[in-house]
Amino acid sequence: MHKNTNALVKAIRFATVTALAAPATVLAGGFALNEQSASAMGTANAGAAANPENATIVFFNPAGMSQLSGTNISFGAAYLDIDAEAKDGASATRISGNPVTPAGRGGDIADGAWLPNFYLAHEVSDSVDVGFGIHAPYGLAGDYGDDFVGRFFADKTELTAIAFTPSIAVNNGQGLSMGAGLNIIYAEGRLTRNQDLGPSAEPLPVGAEPYADIEGDDIGVTFRVGFLYELSDKTQFGMTAQTGTELNLKGDMEVTGVPVPGMPGVTTTLNEKVEVPLAIPESITVGARHKLTDDVTLLAGATYSRWSRFEELDIISRDPDGEIAGVPGAVISHTTEKWGNTWQFNVGGIWQATPAWAFKAGYAYDESPVGEYVTARIPSTDRHWLTLGTQWKDVNSGWTVDAAVGTLIFDGNAKVDEVFYQHENPTQQDPNFGASNYQAEYDLSAWSAAIEFSKAF
Repeated sequence: MHKNTNALVKAIRFATVTALAAPATVLAGGFALNEQSASAMGTANAGAAANPENATIVFFNPAGMSQLSGTNISFGAAYLDIDAEAKDGASATRISGNPVTPAGRGGDIADGAWLPNFYLAHEVSDSVDVGFGIHAPYGLAGDYGDDFVGRFFADKTELTAIAFTPSIAVNNGQGLSMGAGLNIIYAEGRLTRNQDLGPSAEPLPVGAEPYADIEGDDIGVTFRVGFLYELSDKTQFGMTAQTGTELNLKGDMEVTGVPVPGMPGVTTTLNEKVEVPLAIPESITVGARHKLTDDVTLLAGATYSRWSRFEELDIISRDPDGEIAGVPGAVISHTTEKWGNTWQFNVGGIWQATPAWAFKAGYAYDESPVGEYVTARIPSTDRHWLTLGTQWKDVNSGWTVDAAVGTLIFDGNAKVDEVFYQHENPTQQDPNFGASNYQAEYDLSAWSAAIEFSKAF
């Protein structure tokens, strides 16, 4: 990452250290994160756009703030834990066509992580409400062992993001509410991998191979609108739509351990200013809530995300004096992604067992945008999300506590068959120079837990 001296940026980074080390495959498709609220997680986010239980509605549908009275706050955290490891039989070849050795599987690539959040909604008048949220909408992390057979394709992969969400809602007093909000997203990323020196070079032992480390950050903005309509005192519908954007993670690329031609045993370090474009998709969510009885509420929803915006993962020079390409706009490294658009479908229910206790359950089918080009950085498949939750209300104090747990069941193993082309000139895409290959299947499993505290004043 380029070194920031700005105090605000440093404060943002400090605030997001624990929030944004999310495992790569615990995602709502791509690198979006499901776990934004324990109260919604209890029903697998089903109908969240139409179910304003508390201030977390600032995230799910700003129009829903119109159904909250006074000032509401919600805050909490989710914990994500995942097992993602290549199975026996993972293999890779060098550009020369020779097998990569040693051939370790890389171990479990993702550690557990915490995702805190905070939301506030305030009733300005009978027809106007305002709100604010801080949450982690996107995240990605993976880290392979040093002897990983696919180390020329991936080592560390990190995306950390935090969104600040000011919002407003208005209502006509007759059941229709409209809301709007901004997502001001600060994101930073890191990509590392070992370097294959090419078909004419002698293979180096692990630890002596050149090592590329790219870091960058950026700030982007998306816009969200929402609608909520009360069909009756038992049924209501919600819809929210969000624009997309492109983050250009600008920073530095450093390649260490590069052999100096004609000087055996002598290495140097190459540096270049680079950027990594990252597409954030448009999305639209619809939801419905129906009170079947005084004690039972049914919820359903769906989300469509335009992940096809993410077509490649490129590292692009922006440095006329760089030591790697030295040509602004030159593509130093290219990975084909060509993600597809996705749907997520959710159903859930709430049983108000007593005035103080409610119990929740939910299910979501979550499509993965990763199709033909499954990579070592994001091994992923479609998944099923099963959740359980409970809610306790203290009538005297006004506090509400939500807790939820969830598990992901993946549709089979993620199969990677990745090819990387090495180019003599980074401005030319010439596949004849040589290509390396990585093949593996990944076992994937994950679980999550969340807690949330809410209060109306």
